[in-house]
Formats: sequence, C-alpha cells, structure tokens
Amino acid sequence: MPDTAPWLVVGLGNPGEVYAGNRHNAGFMVVELLAARSGGRFKAHKARADVVEGRIGGGPEGGLRAVLAKPRSYMNESGGPVAALRDFFGVPLAQVVVVHDELDIDFGAIRVKRGGGDNGHNGLRSITKSLGDKEYLRVRVGIGRPPGRMDPAAFVLKDFGTAERKELGVHLERAADAVESLVRDGLSATQNLFHAGPEREAGRG
Repeated sequence: MPDTAPWLVVGLGNPGEVYAGNRHNAGFMVVELLAARSGGRFKAHKARADVVEGRIGGGPEGGLRAVLAKPRSYMNESGGPVAALRDFFGVPLAQVVVVHDELDIDFGAIRVKRGGGDNGHNGLRSITKSLGDKEYLRVRVGIGRPPGRMDPAAFVLKDFGTAERKELGVHLERAADAVESLVRDGLSATQNLFHAGPEREAGRG
C-alpha cells in the first residue's frame, strides 16, 4: 500500500436521534468530536456511511490524512460499510481504527489495542467478519458494567446517567486525544500514555 493511503477512523453507534445519547453511541460521539476539531462536516457516502475527509493528529504538516466515518447501518451490521470504505479509500488494515464503547472498562478509562476478540460486541463481530481479519486497531471507551442485574444489552441502549454526563465531555476528549496519538505516535506510545490514566497525560506537554 502507498504511504499516501489515509487512515480510516470509524466510530460505532446506531443512527438516529433516539440513539444519539446512548452509551452504545460513544464511538459516534468521539468521531464527531474529531470531525469538529478538523473543521469538517459529515457527508453521505455511497458506502452507507457519513464521512469527513481531513487531517488529524497535528504535527508540522497539520496532521495525517484521515477519513472519519459513522456507519449508517445499525450496530450489528457495521461491517459492510467499514469494508466498503476500506476498499474505496484503499486503506491498509494497519490503518483501520475502530472506536467503540466497552463494558469491561470503567467509565472514564480509555484502552487501545490491536486485534483480539469481540467480547460480545456486535459491532466488532460484524467488522471482523466483513474485513476477514481481526487485526485492526481499537480505541475502547469505557462505559462500565450495568448496576445490579440489569441486562447489559439494555444498559448500552440507555443514555449516560446524570453523574456520568458531568464527566462525559472530558472522557470523550481523552478518547479523541487517544485516536490522534495513535495515528501520530503509534500503538505502544499511545498505550503507555493513556493506559497510565489522566495523571500521566497531564504531564505530557
């Protein structure tokens, strides 16, 4: 693949206003924030996704070329649009980043990795099947486990709680920072920075 290939950063969620504030839409929220940072506006693409083409990550040339995307399919059918965008823009698997909510990570924490299973996440399952490979990058936005005996499937389709919403903006900003670090500095450097928590990040300047 040529060096000019863009990064493909896909946020996962369900389309439509009724789902907009759901925990399951954390990926959408992060990609929307990245689009706002780049000054871009989402436009419909034939790959059944809304996309912004721009640059992210900063640096001397204004950042690296990237396609920010929100599939227009429902979560469990995310793979089709992701595979279509990868093919359309000629993106190597190593430059595919999927941003998604994660039940097994505490709210407020961010984890970054390459590959792995889907851990019951229908969006990841669909993407892995459509790409035919699981070795894409993931930025995992912690939402925590549901309280008591609440069904996780119901929990992810509820809006963030009142207390969570007070911290949500900061949480999403950190996730967007992690995406930019990933494309600019690589996986290991990003893990070292963000897995350490906000304390280390605060001193990164």
